[in-house]
This record gives sequence, structure tokens and C-alpha cells, in this order.
Amino acid sequence: MTDESRSTPHDAIELGGSIWLRSGEVTLGGAARIALLAAIHQTGSITGAAKAVGMSYKAAWDAIDTMNNLAGTTLVVRATGGKGGGGTTLTAKALRLIDTYRAIEREHQLFLDRAGAAIEGFAQDWRLIGRIGMKTSARNQLFGTVRKITRGSVNDEIELALPGGQSVVAVVTHESTESLGLKEGGEAFALVKASWVMLMVDEVKGPRASVRISARNQLRGKVSSVTLGAVNAEVSLALDDATTVTAIITNESVATLGLAEGQTAIAAFKASSVILGVTD
Repeated sequence: MTDESRSTPHDAIELGGSIWLRSGEVTLGGAARIALLAAIHQTGSITGAAKAVGMSYKAAWDAIDTMNNLAGTTLVVRATGGKGGGGTTLTAKALRLIDTYRAIEREHQLFLDRAGAAIEGFAQDWRLIGRIGMKTSARNQLFGTVRKITRGSVNDEIELALPGGQSVVAVVTHESTESLGLKEGGEAFALVKASWVMLMVDEVKGPRASVRISARNQLRGKVSSVTLGAVNAEVSLALDDATTVTAIITNESVATLGLAEGQTAIAAFKASSVILGVTD
């Protein structure tokens, strides 16, 4: 049964979106970080603010350090000792950012309401536009749905289901799971550098074939392109009609493996090499 057959003509389509503040070419923060700043202003403490927005104490401080660094000026000031026993306050610049963000957010919501009412299917298209506009230094950007979260003593194992049915496994810290808001059924993307991907061929054919190596991720597909350079080659592997994984390997490896367009191969990489991200 498809998603379309499960929905009814009376289902309301709601358009959503987020506002991010930028400092030059880098992102300063979005709804979550602005909410943290507002909570600090209300509670006067990092502990109280972190609890109010559902962050760990360390995650809150990491976010504050990031915002201070990217803003190029102090946004949060922590006082120690003194008559009042210390506390945490916001600078005038931080308070202005909160007011600016809230004003822009109100106008943004009005725009979303108008667009959602005027254009059929705009909500789904808008989310897709946001994903395809993402820029990172990682060559491989794989979108999927969180299929399973396995909690460990220190780290969590996150399984991300790709559109074609295969999956990517990542190992991240508990704090990363919480700060990203990762939940089963939620959307996320996996980033993997091309230099971290190994390519292999084997004699066993079929979707269940696997190679006995320590790499947790083994994605099977067909070579879609081979671009040779002076020393290294860029090899792209099509997992399905929508998903491609690219690896950087030596020209000698291309020759040894006999890689050519249309050949079945396996892209392998460690779970620790996968970086997970979400859209805020």
C-alpha cells in the first residue's frame, strides 16, 4: 500500500519552515539556538535553560561557544561569585538577535501560510528544495529515514534507511543523538567523504552477497562512471535510480579491480566515518 493510498482527500497539508541567522558565510543559529538564548534570558542560568529546551548541559555550552565564535562577539556572559552568587546573562547584541529572529519568524510564517494556501503540494516541494540546496565538503550526501536506534554504554548506533532499501549505519555519541533530535521514523542525512569509501568486487552475485571485512557499511550497486586522474580516480556507484555513492581510489586499484561502467561493486565504509545531520 502506498502513502498516497493511505491518505484521504480531507488530509490537511501544512507548510513548515525554519529561519536561520548567518554571520558572513557561516550559520549562527536557528530556532533551537535562539530558543536557548531566550531560555538563558528567562532563567539566568545555563542549567535551567538547557533543561527548558531539552538539551544536556554540555550540549548547551557547546552551542553557546559556537554562537559566540561565529558571531565574532560575546552573546552570553557567565559571571562567577559576587553578591548574587554569579549567573548567566545575555549581552545587548544577543537580546537584539532574539527580537530580530522573532520578528522575521512572524513574517516568515505569514509567507508560508500564503504559499501553502496558494500552491498545491507546496509543503513537500519546499522540504525537497531545502535538502537539495544543502552544501557540505563531503562528496556523499545520502538522505534517509532513521530505521533503528541502538543505545550503547557510550555511543549510539543509528541505522538510516535509504530510499532504495539499503541502509547506512553510523556511530554517534549520546549527546549527538539528543542534540540532533534523532528518533525512529525521523528524517536525517548521512555525510561520507569520498576518500573514506572503499570499493570492492566479489564473485558472489545477488542483493544478499557480502564481503567479510570490518566495515559496517556495505552498499551494493553498479558503477555509473569512472574518471581517471593523474594518480587517483573518482568512481561513482549507483545504488538505485536516486542514490549514488562516490569513492576516490588509485588508478592502480581501478585496474586491479577491473572497474568499468555497468559492473557490480560494493562501496564499504566504517560506521565511525559517517556524519549524521538533520534540517532544523
